[in-house]
Amino acid sequence: MKNFRRFMLLAALGLALCLTGLAGCSQNDNKDGNDNYKIGIMQLMDHDALNLAQQGFIDKLAERGYTNGENITLLIENGQGDINNLSTIADKFVAENVDLAFTIATPSTQAMASKTTTIPIVATAVTSFTGAGLVASDEQPGGNITGTSDLNPITDQMDLLLQLCPEVKTVGFLYTSSEDNSTLQCSIAKEYLESKGIATVERTITNTNDIQQATQAIVEECDAIYIPTDNNFASAIPTVNDVTIAAGIPVICGEELQVKNGGTATVGITYYGLGQTAAEMALDILENGKNPAEMPIQGSPEFAYCINGAACEALGIEIPAELQQYVI
Repeated sequence: MKNFRRFMLLAALGLALCLTGLAGCSQNDNKDGNDNYKIGIMQLMDHDALNLAQQGFIDKLAERGYTNGENITLLIENGQGDINNLSTIADKFVAENVDLAFTIATPSTQAMASKTTTIPIVATAVTSFTGAGLVASDEQPGGNITGTSDLNPITDQMDLLLQLCPEVKTVGFLYTSSEDNSTLQCSIAKEYLESKGIATVERTITNTNDIQQATQAIVEECDAIYIPTDNNFASAIPTVNDVTIAAGIPVICGEELQVKNGGTATVGITYYGLGQTAAEMALDILENGKNPAEMPIQGSPEFAYCINGAACEALGIEIPAELQQYVI
């Protein structure tokens, strides 16, 4: 009987040690001894602004000592502008049990948010986290999502338009109807312009196939065009440029890469900087145990003017002396 009790005691102790070991394993499924975090990166589509946000994120990780394939694993996926692809990618990240998801653009973030309430999500290139239904407030997100907003200084952009083109009477808006971020930016711009007695018109698209037709239609109705940080238009600015230059219509853009690809001018955010700030937030979560619910949404670390000299020359726009330093 004494031997039986001893056997049962040893068996119980062994079971407890085993369970303790298993529990320890489950808390570090995606890490080795060097904190090998697994991060899923989901980008809406391929265009310069979003590419820069991703590069800024990866470069900041490298700056902080994390190299993909060595002491961190990055699962990099591109949805190619297809919502169904984004849903599939989100399912993959959940199945892979990533330590954190970095989502680039509003639809990517919404797709990931629909699949998990436990995996931390750090997003960028989202204009309004609250407007997209992703967080309770910018100050206290309240869930598993935080990140960096690409909301532009829109009233400054409108002032720049009026400074370059003081005779403008009607401004046309081009944007994607399904992109919440684009709708928000245009509503802010419209309200500001109308307060100054400037009329507005708009043409919306559903995908890139509609861009040329929408642009050709709107140049007949306005003196200048505003295009926000719209993902579809960002990928097709040269198409817009072909129409607007021929029609003599300037285009104020949401960010500088649109200007470099043919737009007229902007004062806007830097997507590379947004990606870097997002990486710092991600590392705060992974390394320091910060809770996304308590991490305020961050804005762009800086704004920059950018003026396309060739476009201005073609349009007959005289660039004021104080803006000459921003001409590319």
